[in-house]
Amino acid sequence: MNIADLFQIEFPVIQAPMAGSQGVALAAAVSSAGGLSSFPAAMFTPDGLRGELAKLRQQTDKPFNANFFCHEPPTPDAERERAWRHVLLPFYREYGIDPEGTFTTASRAPFSAEMADVLDEFRPAVVSFHFGLPAPELLARVKKAGAKIISSATMVAEATWLEQHGVDAIIAQGAEAGGHRGMFLTSDITTQVGTFALVPQIVRAVKVPVIAAGGIADAAGVAAARELGAAGVQVGTAYLFCPEATTAPLHRTALQSETAGHTALMNVFTGRPARGIISRLPREIGPMNAAAPDFPLAAAALSPLRAAAEAQGKPDFSPLWAGQNARSCRVVSAYELTRELASGWNM
Repeated sequence: MNIADLFQIEFPVIQAPMAGSQGVALAAAVSSAGGLSSFPAAMFTPDGLRGELAKLRQQTDKPFNANFFCHEPPTPDAERERAWRHVLLPFYREYGIDPEGTFTTASRAPFSAEMADVLDEFRPAVVSFHFGLPAPELLARVKKAGAKIISSATMVAEATWLEQHGVDAIIAQGAEAGGHRGMFLTSDITTQVGTFALVPQIVRAVKVPVIAAGGIADAAGVAAARELGAAGVQVGTAYLFCPEATTAPLHRTALQSETAGHTALMNVFTGRPARGIISRLPREIGPMNAAAPDFPLAAAALSPLRAAAEAQGKPDFSPLWAGQNARSCRVVSAYELTRELASGWNM
């Protein structure tokens, strides 16, 4: 069974949820084109999400996916925060920022009972999770509301764990993928495998459908994923180029420049490994820095630096999430991109 049948959509193409770079417009366009759109919910309050899903329902009656994080909230560590600000001290001095200031950033909350209440109201066809799965009682609520459950695996052990805990399909997130790694059984980035090595390994290890993600940007990539046993694909970076995306101007410029060819896994922006374009911060302090507080606490200390640099037109302290195949992407509408990707399924 491919995921078009499982999710009752026209094509086995999922638009990856991209928090901070998309809103309702992109999701509605993908659903209208016959793919499965995804709406990133992790940075919204329950009331905020309720309002956004109401807008999405007004713009499409097609199936969509609501995506959530399900990480364990970290305990703030004053000593680690001081060490992190010490690493950033030269940058604070450069911009005249008081390193002892109180800094805040957008929240990234894990899935909760309050969010489950919202899902009870809107009953999305699919609910996806990143960083594993929520507590069993919360997962049971989502299933009771009728949603199909999917989550990301970055290694075979994570895929078998997800299958044992009741998911309907598994996203095989290869190392090429942009944004946060979905890894949850380990924090060791040397375990991360490329998409076209990972997909067949997971296909052999589980019985549920497997969705290929990472480095897929065109019909040829879709066709290759199918040949390796994928039941569908999830595509993110290519959708960042679409006019319906809310990709920030500095981010969009970087994606369309030579710098998009140099990405790395980095924890310096949020505290968890995520793939993005190398900018000044990871270049000068290293993409993976042991001083960075646990996700999502690392971002707060960067917020004044990011604001100051962006005011000068510089992305030096901004996360420029991108996969390894951004150079193959082009600016087209979300509708056109979805249909083009879908054409690869029968190549």
